[in-house]
Amino acid sequence: MSIPGGCARTRAATRRGFLAGGAVLLAAAGCSDGGSPGPGATPRPTLASATPVPGVGDGVFGLGVASGDPLPDGVILWTRLVAQPSAGVPLPDRDIPVDWQIATDDRFTEIVAVGTQNAVPGLAHSVHVDVRGLQPARVYFYRFRAGTVRSPVGRTRTAPAAGAAASALSFALASCQDYQNGYWPAYAAIAADDLDLVVHVGDYIYEYDPKSRFPDRRHTAPATPGLGQLRTLDDYRARYAQYKADPQLQAAHAAAAWVVTWDDHETENNYAGLTDESADTGDKHQDPATFARQRAAAYQAYYEHMPIRVSYSPGSPDLRLYRRFAFGDLLTLNVMDTRQYRTPQPGRIPTDIGPATLGASNTTGTMAGAEQEKWLIDGLSASRTRWNVIAQQTMLAQLHAQFTPGSGDVLANLDQSDGYVPYRTRLLAAVRDTRVTNPVVLSGDIHSAWVNDLRVDFDRPDTPIVGTEFVSTSISSGFFLPSEEFVRANNRLLNPHVRYFRGDRRGYTRIRVSPARCTADMRIVETIDRRDAPVSTDATWVVEAGRPGAQAR
Repeated sequence: MSIPGGCARTRAATRRGFLAGGAVLLAAAGCSDGGSPGPGATPRPTLASATPVPGVGDGVFGLGVASGDPLPDGVILWTRLVAQPSAGVPLPDRDIPVDWQIATDDRFTEIVAVGTQNAVPGLAHSVHVDVRGLQPARVYFYRFRAGTVRSPVGRTRTAPAAGAAASALSFALASCQDYQNGYWPAYAAIAADDLDLVVHVGDYIYEYDPKSRFPDRRHTAPATPGLGQLRTLDDYRARYAQYKADPQLQAAHAAAAWVVTWDDHETENNYAGLTDESADTGDKHQDPATFARQRAAAYQAYYEHMPIRVSYSPGSPDLRLYRRFAFGDLLTLNVMDTRQYRTPQPGRIPTDIGPATLGASNTTGTMAGAEQEKWLIDGLSASRTRWNVIAQQTMLAQLHAQFTPGSGDVLANLDQSDGYVPYRTRLLAAVRDTRVTNPVVLSGDIHSAWVNDLRVDFDRPDTPIVGTEFVSTSISSGFFLPSEEFVRANNRLLNPHVRYFRGDRRGYTRIRVSPARCTADMRIVETIDRRDAPVSTDATWVVEAGRPGAQAR
């Protein structure tokens, strides 16, 4: 079974109150759940009356709702049905019809589209609805119904029309949310920020065995404990369900559309293509054929739990996730996948920390694969928007260090782009040579916040800046570099392109884009030891249109 576009595709209702699309129930006259139209008014699309479904009761929407991948005329709506553990009754092992509605108001008095899609057990009773026929640059509200149970209400927004004048876009950049490491007040702040979008660049779940200082944050137990890995589809499904049950994550999903991509931990730490982690030995190590089965389980679970518009064949270890979104004439967002197609880290050092020369000489290495590299460069060449954003995973800028700052071998994290220097040079040279306007790179992974000037050759600081990189700190994952002072000392000596760094706080980056500037607020959480911790802005950096490089405000 292949899922074209990853979901059932629909069109919004016409003036006759008719909705074309898969498995749709409509009543052209009258309007359940939304009042009745007045005399002479156009009938609104409505769903048939609710019918109880055995085994579907309160708590079936316990993982919340989400929307994503906004287009000028459409958006993906997502949910997954789950059994209520306290009831002791599993979901029926069959297709379950799930109704959905989308409206222009949160009371659903102005419903514009409805439909029904089956939640199938082979996809964990997840639902992906590709609603089309919506108006551009418009806020909508949506909800689901299974049997007689309604879901929470979500809010989403379509993109501006292609080429249309757009005055602003606001979004959060988020990554790295180790459930066991603490709570997620950052997501409560994101939900309150009134954003158009959330861009998540990976490490949505972590694969490690249960171990936490918080009794209510211990990971679900995998089928094979002791490996620090998830192996089976049930392993991954249980872990996603645990993460998505968090109320603050649910609030952030319900508040805005998300555009997501994965990094490593959604499958396994520091994997590369079909090669597992460099440090894996014994029972942890898998040959490519065995690892492909693990990757298939990981990729299917990712699809089942994300509001993404993709084509996926269940059970496949392949899922094309890189894609592109345009927001009027203001911004193009290129979303990359630097895990699935990458070559192994040079040297295969267990820690992936090694001589920087290994990355510099990695002439056959790639993080994106030839096809994705071409896709990106062609997109940059063709873009006519004012801002051009590349969302990817690990830090793109050079990050060199010495164990004793000022002496000894120069080292690098070879899992980052420092392990793939010729690839990075090709990418940044393309940014320069295509003359794409106002390039900005968004990254995560490193559990700390950075602002970096980007150059084609970082060893020549006298050469022009070709773009700016904003690296978000983690939502909750711990800072893993030796110390802040160690990093700052090395930055002063070896990394002059680093404009800002902070590693001792969790949080996210809030970005607001206008035709004139791109403004990034470095948002930090006071503590992840409690859910209600305050969130504040540590620093604000601005890139002015037509002026490469960020400036502190």
